[in-house]
Amino acid sequence: MSEDERIALAGLAAPVEILIDAAGVPHIRAQSEADLFFAQGFNAARDRLWQMDVWRKRGLGLLAADFGPGFLAQDYAARLFLYRGDMAAEWAAYAPDAQAICERFVAGINAYVDLCAREPERLPPEFAAMGTRPSRWAAEDVVRIRSHGITRNAASEIYRANVLARADAATDLLRKNLEPAVAPRVAEGIDLATIPLAAADLIRLATAEASFSDARLAASLDRAWDWIGVDDLGAVVRRADARPPLALDLQGSNNWALAPSRTTSGAAMLGSDPHRTHSIPPLRYIAHLTAPGLDVIGAGEPILPGLSLGHNGRVAFSLTIFYPDQEDVYVCQTSPDDARAVRFGAGFEPMRVVAERFEVKGAPTQTLDLLFTRQGPVVFEDRPGGRAYAVRTVWTEPGACPYARSLSTMRSSSVADFSERLKGWGTPSTNHVAADVEGHVVWIAAGFAPKRPRHDGLTPVPGDGRYEWAGFYAPEDLPRRIDPPEGYVASANEMNLDAAFLARGEPLGFEWIERSRITRIREVLGAPGARSLADTVALQTDATSVAARRAVALASRLPRDGALAGPLALFEGWDGRLAADSAAAALHEAWWARRLKPALLARLVPDAAVRALLAPGDVEALLTALERPDARFGAEPVAARDALLAETLAAAWGDCAALMGADPAGWAWGRLHHGAFDHPLSGVSGVGDRFNAGRWPLGGSGSSPMHTGYRPSDFRAIAGASVRLAIDLGDADASRCVNAPGQSGDPRSAHYADLAPLWARGETVPLPYTRAAVDKAARRRILLAPG
Repeated sequence: MSEDERIALAGLAAPVEILIDAAGVPHIRAQSEADLFFAQGFNAARDRLWQMDVWRKRGLGLLAADFGPGFLAQDYAARLFLYRGDMAAEWAAYAPDAQAICERFVAGINAYVDLCAREPERLPPEFAAMGTRPSRWAAEDVVRIRSHGITRNAASEIYRANVLARADAATDLLRKNLEPAVAPRVAEGIDLATIPLAAADLIRLATAEASFSDARLAASLDRAWDWIGVDDLGAVVRRADARPPLALDLQGSNNWALAPSRTTSGAAMLGSDPHRTHSIPPLRYIAHLTAPGLDVIGAGEPILPGLSLGHNGRVAFSLTIFYPDQEDVYVCQTSPDDARAVRFGAGFEPMRVVAERFEVKGAPTQTLDLLFTRQGPVVFEDRPGGRAYAVRTVWTEPGACPYARSLSTMRSSSVADFSERLKGWGTPSTNHVAADVEGHVVWIAAGFAPKRPRHDGLTPVPGDGRYEWAGFYAPEDLPRRIDPPEGYVASANEMNLDAAFLARGEPLGFEWIERSRITRIREVLGAPGARSLADTVALQTDATSVAARRAVALASRLPRDGALAGPLALFEGWDGRLAADSAAAALHEAWWARRLKPALLARLVPDAAVRALLAPGDVEALLTALERPDARFGAEPVAARDALLAETLAAAWGDCAALMGADPAGWAWGRLHHGAFDHPLSGVSGVGDRFNAGRWPLGGSGSSPMHTGYRPSDFRAIAGASVRLAIDLGDADASRCVNAPGQSGDPRSAHYADLAPLWARGETVPLPYTRAAVDKAARRRILLAPG
């Protein structure tokens, strides 16, 4: 193929070739790893510069300099959680050459930033819309930022404390179920009624994405700290508009690996199906990195060198979130003589004070103090009460940059080698699934998991030294399975601690995702027969909801007459598959999301203020409450439960008629449930929907393997799969992928949203690996030349 573009770049030792296939996947070929990672950074910026620039500024706390006072509070929160420890230990945690790799990676990003300065027409249009310019990177920027990673459960501790203070533990289970079952223990000296919800503000704000609105962009400096709230969809809002997170349980993923005995090809296969909040551009980016000694293809985040999901020809690897508790909230008693000294042991010790300068567009530079106790950043001060609230988090540990240990694991030569390289994995805590060309498969739980000898991690504890962590679990102490007799391994964020671990009675973690997805995955993979790669893709897009089956089983016991005749007839014989063209699926989801769940919560929790803290409600706990009605339903729990089911189902039937017409033959879940991708600037005047993409009908829900968790207000999917990978180690060129809405973050690109229609239909595109297959698939060639 002839070259389409030749770009001369200082910093390269030899030419680098980038072949771009029909799906927008770059296949990067370099003559050394140094040039490879330079080219990876350059290419990532070529496709995702606006996203990467905003990600860096959000993570480093630099948004206000570009966007004004409305972003100052978020900058402050972000800087509280930056890594501030020893950089030598930090680099060594990821790979022997991690620092060198990151230096080359950011050199490539900076080369593209410099190219845009020379050729401004290359800049994505968002920069012109907002009047900003991209900044240059330092290698440390890649790893010091932690707050884009998934950890838990500091904010949940604060919500739990508030629910327990106003209600009881059974009520809090409706917010977040606990597995294994446990009664939260309140530490000596803690009065839950004194713990303010506002203590969660900076925690949530630090992890919020950058979001934009006219009001926020117009905020004045004297109103800067109004913008400390986060709404239910993760957007930064005024404190008065803050809401509990709707997407709390929608960030899960699926993965599995099949041994050769369970596949039609006779080689190991792997399915990787990570789920996160939907965005445009998407969180992940598919790439192929080739240099002498390295040939790896798959997905990672565009701001990080290497790849965390994919294969290297010998080993295929994937991950989902594993749920140890990695955070704690400490209530620190302050000195009556000095609000910046806190009790520890028999005396008081000073907080560490870090004065930081914040540039603010249109306002004077602000100098603000960041406060730290020995546990971690102070996120709230209650000066009248003599308390400061600090967070201990694994983010402060060397090696906690999310996914950065992939710089080691992506180079594995076998499952055994992968297991060894995984030992340094810090965050996010993950279920790693891997397979190799010898036919071995493995599931390994990995990540920094604190040991708590004196508390369970479910509510805030005193910061006086009695409740400190006692180190971390050693990697070999966490669960794993290698070559199990059933011939496959799988995970879907479920509570998967084995009986031996549970018997130890140690509080590793209690907040997991409900089991609907893993139950269905095991139904399919555990059935007799061999599976093809097409079967893996089909399972990734399986819309069956075990949760829906459970709800319909309860409804099926109701009298089949009157207002229930139509609904129960529609449910007759339905298998719980939330297909986009299914009328029964539309009825069930309208019933569950808009009628049954709100009515159940109102019945069980009459106090509206408490009920507001429970949103969106835990699926497993709510279904269990329906299946085992208790005294909260009244004197006759079963009769009251059945009356609630009947009333809400009849109402949902009317809702569907109003939304889709009186004849259920015309109903379809995809008429209500849909996918669309709104750009972060869509709320800004002059931009609007210019950079948005879609509306596509969808099946599934947050409880189906095809994860399409939605907001009940309009049934729009807000989280689920963007990247899907299906890998056959016997024929790597047969592997499949999709990345929605598209590979590019530049709205002018043909690959900005080209994959979204395929994604919505559950389709995939080829992921060629061998040199011949890549050459055949290439549609464009960019040559990076030394110069």
